[in-house]
Amino acid sequence: MQWLAQREQSRAELRRKLLPLAVSEDALATEAGSPPAELSPSARVEALLDWLEAHQYLSQARFVESRVHARAARFGNRRIRQELKQHQVALSPEAALALNESELQRARAVRDRRFAARPASAAERAKQARFLAGRGFSPEVIGRALRNPADADDEHV
Repeated sequence: MQWLAQREQSRAELRRKLLPLAVSEDALATEAGSPPAELSPSARVEALLDWLEAHQYLSQARFVESRVHARAARFGNRRIRQELKQHQVALSPEAALALNESELQRARAVRDRRFAARPASAAERAKQARFLAGRGFSPEVIGRALRNPADADDEHV
């Protein structure tokens, strides 16, 4: 419960944290001469996760919302989707649409926080593009974010 009180957790993340505890509990019980548990450690963990979800302590939707909120200001859609994939969850269509609509503005804000000026040379442009790519922004968004903001076509794609 303390892990869930600190921040939202994904089911896969909580399973990964709880399984070693369940296995070590079985090992301690065996050493103490207690009869073996009727359920395997993984089955007990799954039952606990099911109970947590049934009682709304664990929610994949809340996890996705909190992770997107925490990451959107610093990372691009690719990075956010990859992180959610590692947690075995996916973006809702509404969240995906909101991220897509704001990606250009987020890329510009991230670039502006890291670099004082727009790229003046090809080397500076490449450096800023690599930085944005590392943050998970798509090549199209990177190109648009590094262009002059006065370009009219920049805002309507």
